Amino acid sequence: MIDIARESPLGPDLALLHERHTADMHSETPPESIHMLPAGALAAPGIDFFVMRDAGRPIGMGALKRIDAGHAEIKSMHILIEERGRGLARKMLDHLIAEGRAAGYTRISLETGVQPGFTAARGLYARAGFVECGPFEGYRPDPNSVFMTLDLA
Repeated sequence: MIDIARESPLGPDLALLHERHTADMHSETPPESIHMLPAGALAAPGIDFFVMRDAGRPIGMGALKRIDAGHAEIKSMHILIEERGRGLARKMLDHLIAEGRAAGYTRISLETGVQPGFTAARGLYARAGFVECGPFEGYRPDPNSVFMTLDLA
C-alpha cells in the first residue's frame, strides 16, 4: 500500500533516499549547477517535506518550498530507481500539486537539469502541465538548468 505523508526530512530511515538523490544530482550535473538541498536544509521553516512509503518502507520523497504567499518551488523530488515504472513519480507530483493548492499557492515552479538523466523528469512535468519559464527566486540563467512553472489559478 502506497502512502504519502508529511514527515521530517531527518527521519532515521530516509538516509537511502537522500543518498540516492544526491548521487543522481552529482552523476551528470556540474557542481556549480546543482541546486538540491541536503536533508538538514529541507527541515527549515517554510519547507513541507513528504515521504512516499510502500508498506512502511520509504521509496520516494518530495518537498514544497514556500517562495511567497502565492508561489512555491518543488524540491528534492525522488523515487528510488528500483521502484520506478509504477507511476509513483506522477503520484508524488500530483500530491505536491494538491498540497500546493491546499496551501493557497497559485503557482508552483521547479528547476531541473538539461542532461539526459533528467529527460524523464522533464517529460513528467510537461505532461502535468508545467511549462518552461525563466529563472525565479534566487536562480540565474544556467545552461545546465531548465526552469518550469505551473499556474494553479
